[in-house]
Amino acid sequence: MPYVPNTAEDRQAMLEAIGVGSIDELFAMVPGEVRLNRPLELPPALGEWELTAHVAELAGRNAPAGQSVSFLGAGSYDHFIPAVVDFVSARSEFYTSYTPYQAEASQGNLQALFEYQTLIAQLTGMDVSNASLYDGASAAAEAVLMALGATRRWGKVVTAASVHPEYRQVLHTYLANLDVELITLGTPQGAVAPDELAAAVDDRTACVLVQHPNFFGCLEEVRALADVAHAQGALFVVAVDPISLGVLERPGDYGADVVVAEGQSLGNPMSFGGPSLGILACCEKFVRRMPGRLVGQTVDRRGKRCWVLTLQTREQHIRREKATSNICTNQGLFALRATVYLAAMGPEGMRSVAELCLQKARYARDRLAAAGMEPAFDRPTFKEFAVRAKGAGVDSLVDAARRQGIFAGVPLGKWYPELADGLLVAVTEKRTKAEIDRLAGIRA
Repeated sequence: MPYVPNTAEDRQAMLEAIGVGSIDELFAMVPGEVRLNRPLELPPALGEWELTAHVAELAGRNAPAGQSVSFLGAGSYDHFIPAVVDFVSARSEFYTSYTPYQAEASQGNLQALFEYQTLIAQLTGMDVSNASLYDGASAAAEAVLMALGATRRWGKVVTAASVHPEYRQVLHTYLANLDVELITLGTPQGAVAPDELAAAVDDRTACVLVQHPNFFGCLEEVRALADVAHAQGALFVVAVDPISLGVLERPGDYGADVVVAEGQSLGNPMSFGGPSLGILACCEKFVRRMPGRLVGQTVDRRGKRCWVLTLQTREQHIRREKATSNICTNQGLFALRATVYLAAMGPEGMRSVAELCLQKARYARDRLAAAGMEPAFDRPTFKEFAVRAKGAGVDSLVDAARRQGIFAGVPLGKWYPELADGLLVAVTEKRTKAEIDRLAGIRA
């Protein structure tokens, strides 16, 4: 339908209905220093051809990671995407379909999401997965809320500084208006010390949230950490890199109660940082506390296999303020891409990708160390690791690399002042020996 702006009379009628005299009075609670009190500096209107050319010129200033040599990581990675992922996900019946929410979701979409849930459960070693959440950060925060409700403990949540700082920011926002203490343990050695965790966890703790491999790429002592959490009756929530599960033990096998992950690496492009895919899986006993959509398998009245959205009594359209979660959609298309990716790769393909990441990252770490960039932590890592840039500094090094068509990594000083000279480097299966050698040879 065409856009019809409100007239001055319309606006005045609305203001009178809500009991204010002007637009300025309506926004009076917004501090003056953050309000725009100047005319918008917009250029003159352009014709369609001129506007198209202008927008194309602006877009051309972007430097996509796929067009450069990318050692970027911190949750978004340059992995190879098989052609079948794009082919299947671009089919119109998937690409244009509505995100499953109401009961009239098509059987094709429901079956695809059921397959996604099955594959995620197999990958993580958990009993059940939901049909996806927004991203890894929201999945982590939702898992913590899930743990609070499941344990009925509203005292505190314990996490670590080695968990992705943006995950912790989102978690802090989720808990801001709840009377829950959020404790963050320092990780000066790059990982959580089990004895320090034991000192922080008590019978008021709802859950422990760790990341494995963690934000620095280091491996945590997850079995010991799980034992510490369970000894006090707290749930153990683990954020993982799905690719790492090609070689690392599945979370369900070392005692995780809830597993969350950022699923971008499973067949989804970096896309300048999003959107992406939130993964959440758990033990069966917590399934009624699980947020988001859940697709179940059943039979119709003719006895044929079919799929339905199940356990909807948890949802906000039924339980309103008593709902398990306010998550009201999911990343259906990205979950489909992850499904196709996992099915195409299979167990052997996942293991091969993980081994390549592991081996190439170790080679890169050794080459950078030989070039004078010392590892920030003396711990085993997976495909990501932190190094310290000496001499001219990390920003100069990143700028010098960018001029040579290389994204050298993610500077750590933004989140960790003690690592102001730190650089987080990610090495996926796509990086070649020649590219790694080029990175090691860069000088600021």
